[in-house]
Amino acid sequence: MIDRLTLHNFKAFQHMELPLGPLTLLTGLNSSGKSSVLQSIALLRQSHEAGDLEVSRYLPEARKTGLRTAVLNQGFLLNGELVGLGTGVDVLHEDFAEDEPRIGLGVTEGPYRYGWTAAYEAEQNLLPLLDVDLPLTSEGAAAPTGPEAVTPSFLTAPFQYLHADRISPAEFYPRDHHAAVGRGFLGVRGEHTVNFLRHHAGDTVPAGPLHHRKAASDLLRDQAAAWMGDLCPGVDIQAEPIEGVDAVRLSYGFQGTLGPTRRRRPSHVGFGLTYVLPVVVACLTARPGSLVLLENPEAHLHPQGQTRMAALAAAAAAQGAQVIMETHSDHIINGVRLAVKQGPIAPEQTVFHYFRGDGTGVEVVSPRIDADGMLDQWPTGFFDELENTLDQLIG
Repeated sequence: MIDRLTLHNFKAFQHMELPLGPLTLLTGLNSSGKSSVLQSIALLRQSHEAGDLEVSRYLPEARKTGLRTAVLNQGFLLNGELVGLGTGVDVLHEDFAEDEPRIGLGVTEGPYRYGWTAAYEAEQNLLPLLDVDLPLTSEGAAAPTGPEAVTPSFLTAPFQYLHADRISPAEFYPRDHHAAVGRGFLGVRGEHTVNFLRHHAGDTVPAGPLHHRKAASDLLRDQAAAWMGDLCPGVDIQAEPIEGVDAVRLSYGFQGTLGPTRRRRPSHVGFGLTYVLPVVVACLTARPGSLVLLENPEAHLHPQGQTRMAALAAAAAAQGAQVIMETHSDHIINGVRLAVKQGPIAPEQTVFHYFRGDGTGVEVVSPRIDADGMLDQWPTGFFDELENTLDQLIG
């Protein structure tokens, strides 16, 4: 699990040390740096998966040179499957602190620190690595040399990253076996979710916080339907292949007062259900050690559904996954607070960050939560608009 993220000269951040937990909520005004946090993690993962950030390639030489080395033909891959960040000029912080601009990203996992520093090249989308900090303990001693201690776990752990722009109701969805089955990846827009469900509908959801007590069975299809039912009562979901084409079809059914209704296409049940389906599946299939990045999971959900979405994310974190979530919803915030008070997640497993930016820099305020779900501070602008509006109405 990532315990701390370090950002240096990256987008809105001149330098930032950001603690993370099993469940981390990133909140704040638009363009204050929240998405950049998720993008930095995805950038490292994207670069590693492309072979541009493989620690094992330079480990032997690095051991000879004091755990730091320059690396040829490797770097930060700015454009790929997970993120498209443009070129160097798009990611360098405007007021970089050094004469020679460099961009640095680092993580702390338990006792180990890892760091990468890339050169700035304005028009390039692969920023070459200059320095690599191979794993050190937090006290500065060399970490063990085994493969499991060399590569950060977040680069190889089961992973989902869902953008705010997710799939919308459609007649059919891609049938990509490699993504949905071989990699278990839902796609950044959730475009492989329906095919994933088709293949994994019979998988079981382990007992624990993620297990919905009202579900018809332990199977993923019934567990997903139960959680979706919290958002729209009585719904069930079905994913079927379309013969002769590389596509799958999604349909919804509803339990009416006189029994089940006829099945309906996504375009006939409203935008929200299909939009939130990838988030539900990502959380339900997260296992201990998984990393799940979510942008605005509350989009197109009514307030009650947003609160239940927070409960689902908290359950995934309590079951051993790491969930980092960007949100603009006070219902998500309050849903997490309620999850802390009622269980299953503990206060020390939950981290809140409120970002305040002025276009050139970012300040982060981090309220702490207690066992009753109460926050120790409520900074100005932190979901206080309802109170401000009521003051004006009754003033």
